[in-house]
Amino acid sequence: MDIIKFVFLSCFSQNYIEYKYADLLMNRLYPLKFKPLFKEKIWGGEKILTNLGLDYSPLKNCGEAWVLSGVEGSGTKVSNGFLKGNDLNELVEVFMDDLVGEKAFDKFKNEFPVLVKFIDSRQYLSIQVHPNDELAARRKIGNGKSEMWYILDASPDAEIIDGFNRDIDQKIFLDHLNRNTLPEIMNVEKVSQGDVFFIPAGRIHALGPGVLLAEIQQTSDTTYRIFDWNRVDSNGKPRELHTELALEAIDYSRPDHCHTHYQRNLNKTVPLVDDIHFICNLLEFDRPIRKDYMELDSFVILLCINGAMKVSSENGQENVKCGETILLPAITEKVSLFPDPGCKILEIYMI
Repeated sequence: MDIIKFVFLSCFSQNYIEYKYADLLMNRLYPLKFKPLFKEKIWGGEKILTNLGLDYSPLKNCGEAWVLSGVEGSGTKVSNGFLKGNDLNELVEVFMDDLVGEKAFDKFKNEFPVLVKFIDSRQYLSIQVHPNDELAARRKIGNGKSEMWYILDASPDAEIIDGFNRDIDQKIFLDHLNRNTLPEIMNVEKVSQGDVFFIPAGRIHALGPGVLLAEIQQTSDTTYRIFDWNRVDSNGKPRELHTELALEAIDYSRPDHCHTHYQRNLNKTVPLVDDIHFICNLLEFDRPIRKDYMELDSFVILLCINGAMKVSSENGQENVKCGETILLPAITEKVSLFPDPGCKILEIYMI
């Protein structure tokens, strides 16, 4: 951290930052691990525990595990090192571009811009849509929400809804919605382990039963629920719908493509998603790999989705197992990854 930044933060530490942060500035950032947040969902299952080994007790139907989050009110906390117990956005507030990179800090200020979670669907999720950045800004609700899915496990008949199966307009959409026939115009995709889908903001979508996935998305918790399969909660009441809010958010065109096609390549970095909101790559490796991030003006997230590995950088090392994530600060220059057999990770950053 440069001396100008240190002096600035020191001058304002009493009013702008809690006293404890003055000590943090004297230490150096290192690979950060986080304690997940678990979300009970009416459609949730048990695979977050059985497949990933993440203990969400005492929840019964855990639908989501937020493993890296800067969402207000749902921020994940550091679980290792001298920063243990600190909220992710608190760290951004203190370490600024040293943690996230200059470009990300200039744009998002004290909010970490990417949310990483696991989702387990025992039942269909609601048919829903998310606003884009422009609509979210007009409605003063923060960021829009584009996301990607990496399928970790799927039952033999598992499927998702990804957009419409034809070009329609708002009138056709409302007609089907009012007649309870919305599924007739939905594009349904069969899914299996390793499939990748990018869901841009505005695309109507839903997960089907029997799917466990990793989701990378913009930092936002705004979802417009459109159709919930006539489902009721434990009190016999239907969940709230957001039809009027959704109408302006929906892209009514049929998507050009749904599956993201890629070639698996052992011990090579394989691009999956290249979007203005985040980059996501896949790395399957059985030998040590050295990554050079010296020219990258961004944090790097390493999400372990199979096996385990050791992450070693100039500022520390950590063991990471399936279901865990490591946040490499933007000041990280080089990292060595030492895998156990079958290790597979997602590498996420911004440009």
